[in-house]
Amino acid sequence: MTSPRPLRFRKRMPLLLGALLLITTACSQIPTGPDGKPSHGASPGTGGPSGSGTPSASGSPGGGTHKPVWRPEPGVAWQWQLTGKLDLSVDAPVYDIDGFNQEAATVADLHQRGRKAICYISVGAYEDFRPDARHFPKDVIGEENGWKGEKWLDIRRLDVLRPLMAKRFDMCRDKGFDAVEPDNVDGYKNDTGFDLTAGDQLAFNRMIAKLAHDRGMSVGLKNDLDQIPQLVGDFDFAVNEQCAQYDECAKMTPFIKADKAVFHVEYELQAARFCRNSKSLGLSSMQKRLHLDAWRQTC
Repeated sequence: MTSPRPLRFRKRMPLLLGALLLITTACSQIPTGPDGKPSHGASPGTGGPSGSGTPSASGSPGGGTHKPVWRPEPGVAWQWQLTGKLDLSVDAPVYDIDGFNQEAATVADLHQRGRKAICYISVGAYEDFRPDARHFPKDVIGEENGWKGEKWLDIRRLDVLRPLMAKRFDMCRDKGFDAVEPDNVDGYKNDTGFDLTAGDQLAFNRMIAKLAHDRGMSVGLKNDLDQIPQLVGDFDFAVNEQCAQYDECAKMTPFIKADKAVFHVEYELQAARFCRNSKSLGLSSMQKRLHLDAWRQTC
């Protein structure tokens, strides 16, 4: 397991639903919505545990049409496991797991159990241990981000990164994931080796959100607290680390007010220290170990 980065910049330590409705008049035929997401176990917004989410409209490939994606509701419980053998016995309606390391059969198994599956993918950092690492040009790879084998990416290079991330999101879609958790989307506030601005980050993050929506998946905003007001409309949920430790959880309220879940973890605070406030804010909170194995303490 890699060593932790400074606490402020830890990564992971990173509408409509149903059939197409046609209204026919004597002179026109107007569709009110498209078909749902291609079936792969439980479909978006249906068949899951009570309170697990509702459909949300998003763009789809080709433009001009919309398809519903799953949107988790505030307060829904979740499990986040990125290391060790995946424990499918954890009683949680939402699982956030590594997109590269988990296979389609695992996602199908989760759906069989009535759960939703979120695909963890790093988008703002290069990882030399991933199978597609050789495809990243050297000139877009910057400074180390605090984890062995990982370096920040030049997110200004949308021309280079868009097709690379599109292939990663294709993988998530093809494995049947319901959503994506794109990590390292706040590089502009870190020492990346590039002169990144808040505007660069907004453009990159919105591109990432569109890539997910174009593939029928929902997408979460990871940390990046200062840009929540500008990005809450582009993302379907949020993922946050340590907002309680740094007294920042109130910044997540735009997502809650928009009826979108905030999946929140603390590593150093005991659950008793933050659960009461988390519940009052509507967050989906739990205590996890830093390496994100199966253990969890929920609120």
